[in-house]
Amino acid sequence: MAHVQDSDNHLYLLDSMGLVGSVAAGLALALGDGGEKVIAIEGDGSLLMNPNVLFTDAALKPENLVIVLLDNGVFGSTGNLPTYAGNIDLGAAAEALGHEVRRAQDADTLLAGLEELLSVDGPSLLHVRTEVGNAEVDKLLVDPVDIKTRFTSWLTGARIEGADDVR
Repeated sequence: MAHVQDSDNHLYLLDSMGLVGSVAAGLALALGDGGEKVIAIEGDGSLLMNPNVLFTDAALKPENLVIVLLDNGVFGSTGNLPTYAGNIDLGAAAEALGHEVRRAQDADTLLAGLEELLSVDGPSLLHVRTEVGNAEVDKLLVDPVDIKTRFTSWLTGARIEGADDVR
């Protein structure tokens, strides 16, 4: 993601499969309903490592949480071992738990689904089916402590100063 656009308001969780949804939910709850939208980009393998996040979000109902689930059916970081996502519809599971769910099969439906979910109260999930594979890009070599410091500085500044662009 940093290769596409690196920004102070992006928090990268390195080597932490299964934690994106929990961190995003905690951030959304801390910002409070009506606060800035928190968009978490999650993989099917990561969500299957911690499916409890769907139950927690359903119970706590953070209105400002949007999870974009990139579902390629494999654990990409472990040599593309298959996940259970081929047998389990993660979008249907989220919907059954009370999430607002949209589905995307291509770039147009992805953008339309995301725009819709940004305008509704969450928790919500955009289920995006993708092909297996990752782009060949340089690894993110920023120190994780620097990522955290940069993000918290941005977050504190945006919250205190009322920055206009918080996305």
